[in-house]
Amino acid sequence: NIVHTQGWAHCHTPAIDASGVVKAVMDGLYDEFGSMRMPAPVRVSLACCLNMCGAVHCSDIAILGIHRKPPMIDHEWIDKLCELPLAIAACPTAAIKPAKTESGLKSLEVNADRCMFCGNCYT
Repeated sequence: NIVHTQGWAHCHTPAIDASGVVKAVMDGLYDEFGSMRMPAPVRVSLACCLNMCGAVHCSDIAILGIHRKPPMIDHEWIDKLCELPLAIAACPTAAIKPAKTESGLKSLEVNADRCMFCGNCYT
């Protein structure tokens, strides 16, 4: 079996969901594991984000989900859906700062060069 994290079911920062990826990998490796043709035991693991709860650093084959883009901001909705000070405070690299739209709505601005794609700002 593949050691994996729970993904969207229990985690607040996943970049991928574990279930589908694990099923696809196990389908691909089923014959190899079932026939015992490998020269030694092989550990396969999957982590849905950079926190690596799936212990991918201890495995022979590791699958790691990563965020690749900075968050996109819908200025019309963000003040209604999000606690802006919490989103700002959650950013470990200070890539998020308060902003106002031309119409005066409170919003956020993301410095894409500073963003490390952790996902803390929208979880």
